[in-house]
Amino acid sequence: MQGTVYKSTGSWYQVKTEDGDFYECRIKGKFRIQGIKSTNPVAVGDKVIFDPEEGADDKTGVIKKILERDNYIIRKSVNLSKQTHIIASNIDQVFLLVTLNNPPTLTTFIDRFLVTAEAYDITAVLLFNKIDTYSIEELAEVKYLAEMYRSAGYECIGISAKKGKNVDKVKEMMTGKTSMISGHSGTGKSTLINAIEPSLDLKTAEISRQHSQGQHTTTFAEMFDLSFDARIIDTPGIKGFGVVDMEREEIGDYFPEFFERKQDCKFHNCLHLEEPKCAVKEALENGEIAWSRYKSYLQIMEGEDDNYRIDQYQNK
Repeated sequence: MQGTVYKSTGSWYQVKTEDGDFYECRIKGKFRIQGIKSTNPVAVGDKVIFDPEEGADDKTGVIKKILERDNYIIRKSVNLSKQTHIIASNIDQVFLLVTLNNPPTLTTFIDRFLVTAEAYDITAVLLFNKIDTYSIEELAEVKYLAEMYRSAGYECIGISAKKGKNVDKVKEMMTGKTSMISGHSGTGKSTLINAIEPSLDLKTAEISRQHSQGQHTTTFAEMFDLSFDARIIDTPGIKGFGVVDMEREEIGDYFPEFFERKQDCKFHNCLHLEEPKCAVKEALENGEIAWSRYKSYLQIMEGEDDNYRIDQYQNK
């Protein structure tokens, strides 16, 4: 039988068939897909072939094959630097929830996330959440950040998942698509999903006051069918985002505002570092490219995976 993985707990996978039935499936043996060494061979969103188990009281099965993925979003497991983790696959778009504080989302984290989405050909949208809680100064800062990312080519929407502001706009963008929601713990992912589809009633948790960090309420990625022809993948809060398997020569192509200017560089293989007549560096000097974006680029080029906690925007 064929189905789509809706939930993964690491050892069991909930698979929905084309008829709408759910099976609890496991895998036998080791899966090796396209040479990806991942902590999770099967990801939410995967289309799989499985054999139902005969004689079982419940609907159970064994996954035999993973069909080719259209795309997937992957990151380095922060504690196991050699290991990677596929967050989800076959996604039409990803929404990254950004909060200015409580907890803070740093530009380095945003940039790494966006670079990964670009590399795997997934449309990314930034949702600046909790705008109902900010002071006038903080709102000005959010506006500045949103303008910065808009000028790099990204859609940015200010929302309040709690108060419902611009939730309809997000719903409209989700219709007919499979969307993933991501961000740090505490940025309001579950609150937003509940605002979009109240019947799901996902568990939410207050921010830990001591550390200004969110409590992990989602422990595994899970996909939900929504009442308006849409699917949403809720993901656990992620702290760091290590980029995976990128050649130095291609990293600049995953910054849209760099890629746009690349043809004007003197050298066709310009890395936008020390080369003369580099269009990206010129745009940087002219204020057309944000310094925080360029600093994130340098960090990724240098392979500094542990520095996602440094806010380049604050250090500009």
